[in-house]
Amino acid sequence: MDNSIPLVLRTARLELVACTLDLVRPEAAGVRVLAAMLGVAEPEHWPPPLNDEKSQQWVREQLEADPAIAGWVLWYFVLLGTPQQLIGNGGFKGRPKNGLVEVGYSVLPDFQGNGFATEATRALIRWAFSHPEVYRVAAETLPNLGASLSVMRKCGMRYIGKGAPEEGAETMRYEISRADYA
Repeated sequence: MDNSIPLVLRTARLELVACTLDLVRPEAAGVRVLAAMLGVAEPEHWPPPLNDEKSQQWVREQLEADPAIAGWVLWYFVLLGTPQQLIGNGGFKGRPKNGLVEVGYSVLPDFQGNGFATEATRALIRWAFSHPEVYRVAAETLPNLGASLSVMRKCGMRYIGKGAPEEGAETMRYEISRADYA
């Protein structure tokens, strides 16, 4: 992918912008720079929950190692309107492996409970299945994150069992297959 041409997905209320080297580096400088690059209002708080300097560094390292991985890592969620607002992010844990990708998502607290995570995640799942090498999309969350569990169910995902432990806590794993998506 050419870093100068942004990869953008649109939904009814959102625009998802794939993170590239041209965006990940400004984000490291601060949310004000990132917001200016995206042409959106600067959010009061950033990053969204469950994102931190470590996750931002991982995205930066992935893109520095392989700029063409854009789309398979982080996407910024922009709420359309006047002004446009940066409300969250999500994406994948890398390129498909054996037909599988894992999706994740997070929305700033002020925008939670409005269906934005579900809307964005549906767009990400649709984008993943637009690639013939993807047969399954998975997601994992902690059992106490009811809103996250709801997003997975609303996106057609089904519980398949325990996921990988996260900071010593058990997670729940959900998946949707290409056949179930169709």
